[in-house]
Amino acid sequence: MIMKPVFRSDMTIEEIGEVGNQYIESTWKPLYNSLYDRLTIAFSEIGDAAYGQYLDQLMPAISDGLEDAGFEATEPIKEHDFVIGKCLLFRNSLEKWGTEENRSRIFWNVIRRKESQQPIGTLLTEIPHSHLKFELPSAPVLYSLKEHERKQIAQGIRQIKQRESW
Repeated sequence: MIMKPVFRSDMTIEEIGEVGNQYIESTWKPLYNSLYDRLTIAFSEIGDAAYGQYLDQLMPAISDGLEDAGFEATEPIKEHDFVIGKCLLFRNSLEKWGTEENRSRIFWNVIRRKESQQPIGTLLTEIPHSHLKFELPSAPVLYSLKEHERKQIAQGIRQIKQRESW
């Protein structure tokens, strides 16, 4: 049985990241295995969009859990936005790291308390993937940042990726 993440309204951004990672760690591989054949075929037809179909199954539990606990994880959707997994906006992502066999795209979501609209930080979602075939070389990972302004978010992403390459 797949466990859904349970968030509380008093959580910090770091605690949200920990609970989200526990959910992903327990869910990503069984979900990947169950969708593998269908998404391998989809990858041959639509390329990277097959990863969006995977994330459409993996990520809504996190978004719904945050909403249930009194948080907002998305910003207003603009006319040409492409939304993946209910909460990941393609315009709020970067893909600059790795080889064609193991690329890394990082999405970011500023997490706000619903009632006050006060940001508590940013949740980063890293999706490792191949551009050559449908493959997730490892589990998606959540990182948390206290920052919530775009420039500081980009700087935080760079610092995380630099630490990984040491």
